[in-house]
Amino acid sequence: MTRNKIATYDRIGSDYNRHRAAEPSIVRELVRLLGVPRGSTIADVGAGTGNYSNALAGLGYTIQAIEPSGMMLTQVTRAPGVHWLAGIAEALPLPGASVEGIVCTLALHHFDSVARAASEFRRVCPSGPMVLLTIDPRLGEPFCFAEFFPAIYRRLFTTFPPIDDVCAELTKHSGCASEISEWPLPQKAVDLTMHSGWNSPEIYLDQGHRQNMSGFALASNDEVEPGLMALEAALGSGAWDRDYGHLRLREEADLGFRFIRLVPTEAQQGVPPDGPVSGASPLRQGRRRTCALV
Repeated sequence: MTRNKIATYDRIGSDYNRHRAAEPSIVRELVRLLGVPRGSTIADVGAGTGNYSNALAGLGYTIQAIEPSGMMLTQVTRAPGVHWLAGIAEALPLPGASVEGIVCTLALHHFDSVARAASEFRRVCPSGPMVLLTIDPRLGEPFCFAEFFPAIYRRLFTTFPPIDDVCAELTKHSGCASEISEWPLPQKAVDLTMHSGWNSPEIYLDQGHRQNMSGFALASNDEVEPGLMALEAALGSGAWDRDYGHLRLREEADLGFRFIRLVPTEAQQGVPPDGPVSGASPLRQGRRRTCALV
């Protein structure tokens, strides 16, 4: 992670825990995709303030939580079973073969090098599953964010590369097979990401919420203020509910969030991360829905 990226989280981390929390459905999916017994040691890479580290530790896992931002680390809520380390994905502060699984929740886009991170993942976790949650906006249903904050929305497409490209890089440098599965955003999410206002855009009017969404934190006032004024007017006049109010009744929406599961196959055990993989090819699975928010 570059100094500029770390500085972003140093800036927003001071109030992070007030607005971000572990999403129960994400925790359940992490556990399901890991598929390792309770008591296993898991590395949480890009752990932030520890919301998901603490949730997994509460279920009986031992967590090695790794985070580069000093401000985030000052906001950590200490929990039994969570051991904190300052470090980056491209140079994990862990011995080889020291964990039985890896999770990375909405942090992949902050890596300087997916290739180096994937090699590090395989070094510290040569036999266990690696589960990453990321976003590909190309796969998501369109929602009103693009209307009010078009510059921030467009930036998503450069911040988050196509999921197939990400998987190709991960599989090449980890020597693992990959599987993709979708995660639809629930109606009332508790981990308030930038997408969480898809059916309740009022959250974008709250400066505290915006401060803890990296898309807003990286945006200029010129990219934010006109959208806030237009959104406030649309909500006040009833125009938003006239055009989008039916979304308030939806239970979930596919906004492009995807889990990537990396699994070393039996044929790959002991093969160097960047070496040849005999008799194995990347596996890509998962449902894709194409319905649009209309």
